[in-house]
Amino acid sequence: MDELVDQVDERDRVVGVVERGEAIRGRLLHRIATIVCRDADGRFLVHRRADATPLFPGQFNWMLGGAVDTGESYEAAAARELTEELGVVTRPRFVLKFLCEGVISPYWLGLHEVVVTGPVRPDPSEVAWHAWVTPAELSALAARDSFVPDAREALNRYRALNSA
Repeated sequence: MDELVDQVDERDRVVGVVERGEAIRGRLLHRIATIVCRDADGRFLVHRRADATPLFPGQFNWMLGGAVDTGESYEAAAARELTEELGVVTRPRFVLKFLCEGVISPYWLGLHEVVVTGPVRPDPSEVAWHAWVTPAELSALAARDSFVPDAREALNRYRALNSA
Protein backbone atom coordinates (compact mmCIF):
# COMPACT_ATOMS: atom_id res chain seq x y z
CA MET A 1 0.00 0.00 0.00
CA ASP A 2 1.19 3.49 -0.91
CA GLU A 3 1.63 6.08 1.85
CA LEU A 4 -1.53 7.96 2.80
CA VAL A 5 -1.65 11.74 2.45
CA ASP A 6 -4.28 14.37 3.11
CA GLN A 7 -5.97 15.58 -0.04
CA VAL A 8 -6.40 19.34 0.36
CA ASP A 9 -8.14 22.14 -1.50
CA GLU A 10 -6.89 25.43 -2.97
CA ARG A 11 -6.81 26.90 0.57
CA ASP A 12 -4.86 23.94 2.00
CA ARG A 13 -7.89 22.58 3.89
CA VAL A 14 -8.20 18.80 4.23
CA VAL A 15 -10.95 17.36 2.04
CA GLY A 16 -10.05 13.67 2.18
CA VAL A 17 -7.35 11.02 2.46
CA VAL A 18 -5.74 9.37 -0.59
CA GLU A 19 -2.72 7.28 -1.44
CA ARG A 20 0.16 9.48 -2.55
CA GLY A 21 0.39 7.74 -5.91
CA GLU A 22 -3.29 8.41 -6.51
CA ALA A 23 -2.78 12.09 -5.59
CA ILE A 24 0.01 12.36 -8.15
CA ARG A 25 -1.77 10.43 -10.91
CA GLY A 26 -5.02 12.33 -10.36
CA ARG A 27 -3.27 15.69 -9.92
CA LEU A 28 -4.98 16.04 -6.53
CA LEU A 29 -3.63 18.69 -4.20
CA HIS A 30 -1.66 17.30 -1.26
CA ARG A 31 1.15 18.54 1.01
CA ILE A 32 4.92 18.35 0.69
CA ALA A 33 7.34 19.46 3.43
CA THR A 34 10.84 20.54 2.42
CA ILE A 35 13.95 21.58 4.29
CA VAL A 36 16.76 23.91 3.24
CA CYS A 37 20.00 23.24 5.11
CA ARG A 38 22.58 25.95 5.67
CA ASP A 39 25.85 25.80 7.54
CA ALA A 40 27.31 28.33 9.98
CA ASP A 41 28.99 30.12 7.05
CA GLY A 42 25.67 30.59 5.21
CA ARG A 43 26.37 27.98 2.54
CA PHE A 44 23.55 25.78 1.23
CA LEU A 45 23.54 22.00 1.13
CA VAL A 46 22.84 20.76 -2.39
CA HIS A 47 22.53 17.16 -3.42
CA ARG A 48 22.04 14.93 -6.41
CA ARG A 49 19.11 12.61 -6.00
CA ALA A 50 19.84 8.90 -6.16
CA ASP A 51 19.29 7.33 -9.57
CA ALA A 52 16.76 4.87 -8.11
CA THR A 53 14.44 7.52 -6.65
CA PRO A 54 11.07 7.50 -8.41
CA LEU A 55 10.81 11.29 -8.79
CA PHE A 56 13.56 13.36 -10.45
CA PRO A 57 16.24 10.63 -10.35
CA GLY A 58 19.80 11.91 -10.70
CA GLN A 59 18.76 15.56 -10.60
CA PHE A 60 20.18 18.26 -8.34
CA ASN A 61 18.17 19.86 -5.54
CA TRP A 62 18.75 22.33 -2.74
CA MET A 63 15.84 20.98 -0.65
CA LEU A 64 15.24 17.69 1.10
CA GLY A 65 11.79 16.50 1.96
CA GLY A 66 8.74 14.55 1.01
CA ALA A 67 5.04 14.03 1.49
CA VAL A 68 3.29 15.11 4.66
CA ASP A 69 1.55 12.04 6.08
CA THR A 70 -2.14 12.21 6.82
CA GLY A 71 -2.77 14.10 10.04
CA GLU A 72 0.87 15.26 10.23
CA SER A 73 1.89 18.93 10.34
CA TYR A 74 4.30 20.44 7.85
CA GLU A 75 6.78 21.05 10.67
CA ALA A 76 6.63 17.46 11.96
CA ALA A 77 7.03 16.12 8.42
CA ALA A 78 10.02 18.40 7.80
CA ALA A 79 11.73 17.18 10.99
CA ARG A 80 10.99 13.54 10.09
CA GLU A 81 12.30 13.92 6.54
CA LEU A 82 15.45 15.68 7.76
CA THR A 83 16.20 12.77 10.07
CA GLU A 84 15.38 10.14 7.44
CA GLU A 85 17.36 11.71 4.59
CA LEU A 86 20.32 13.35 6.38
CA GLY A 87 20.45 11.80 9.85
CA VAL A 88 20.03 15.26 11.41
CA VAL A 89 17.70 15.48 14.40
CA THR A 90 16.38 19.00 14.97
CA ARG A 91 13.27 21.10 14.48
CA PRO A 92 13.46 23.11 11.23
CA ARG A 93 12.07 26.67 11.17
CA PHE A 94 9.06 27.31 8.93
CA VAL A 95 9.86 29.85 6.18
CA LEU A 96 7.01 29.88 3.65
CA LYS A 97 4.21 27.91 2.04
CA PHE A 98 2.89 28.18 -1.50
CA LEU A 99 0.76 26.34 -4.02
CA CYS A 100 3.23 24.77 -6.43
CA GLU A 101 1.93 23.78 -9.85
CA GLY A 102 4.56 21.05 -9.92
CA VAL A 103 6.01 19.33 -12.94
CA ILE A 104 4.46 15.99 -11.99
CA SER A 105 1.46 17.11 -9.94
CA PRO A 106 0.29 20.21 -8.06
CA TYR A 107 0.82 20.40 -4.29
CA TRP A 108 1.20 22.73 -1.35
CA LEU A 109 4.91 23.14 -0.55
CA GLY A 110 5.93 24.04 2.99
CA LEU A 111 9.55 25.21 3.02
CA HIS A 112 11.58 25.06 6.23
CA GLU A 113 15.15 25.99 7.07
CA VAL A 114 17.74 24.71 9.49
CA VAL A 115 21.34 25.56 10.31
CA VAL A 116 23.32 22.33 10.47
CA THR A 117 26.32 22.48 12.81
CA GLY A 118 27.28 18.82 12.94
CA PRO A 119 27.99 16.08 10.45
CA VAL A 120 25.37 14.84 7.99
CA ARG A 121 24.79 11.17 7.17
CA PRO A 122 22.85 11.13 3.90
CA ASP A 123 20.69 8.11 3.13
CA PRO A 124 22.27 6.70 -0.06
CA SER A 125 18.85 5.57 -1.31
CA GLU A 126 17.86 9.26 -1.43
CA VAL A 127 21.12 11.22 -1.81
CA ALA A 128 23.83 10.15 -4.28
CA TRP A 129 26.13 13.15 -3.72
CA HIS A 130 26.09 16.32 -1.63
CA ALA A 131 28.14 19.47 -1.06
CA TRP A 132 27.94 22.81 0.69
CA VAL A 133 27.82 25.65 -1.83
CA THR A 134 27.77 29.44 -1.75
CA PRO A 135 24.67 31.35 -2.88
CA ALA A 136 26.42 32.10 -6.21
CA GLU A 137 27.25 28.41 -6.72
CA LEU A 138 23.64 27.51 -5.90
CA SER A 139 22.46 29.99 -8.55
CA ALA A 140 24.72 28.36 -11.13
CA LEU A 141 23.39 24.89 -10.26
CA ALA A 142 19.77 26.08 -10.32
CA ALA A 143 20.26 27.34 -13.89
CA ARG A 144 21.13 23.84 -15.13
CA ASP A 145 18.59 21.58 -16.82
CA SER A 146 19.56 18.89 -14.29
CA PHE A 147 18.14 20.96 -11.39
CA VAL A 148 14.68 19.89 -10.14
CA PRO A 149 12.27 22.44 -11.71
CA ASP A 150 9.99 22.68 -8.66
CA ALA A 151 13.07 23.40 -6.51
CA ARG A 152 13.94 26.29 -8.82
CA GLU A 153 10.53 27.86 -8.18
CA ALA A 154 10.98 27.42 -4.41
CA LEU A 155 14.45 29.02 -4.62
CA ASN A 156 13.03 32.05 -6.42
CA ARG A 157 10.31 32.47 -3.79
CA TYR A 158 12.83 32.00 -0.94
CA ARG A 159 15.10 34.65 -2.41
CA ALA A 160 12.21 37.08 -2.93
CA LEU A 161 11.18 36.64 0.70
CA ASN A 162 14.73 37.08 2.00
CA SER A 163 15.42 40.18 -0.11
CA ALA A 164 12.30 42.01 1.09
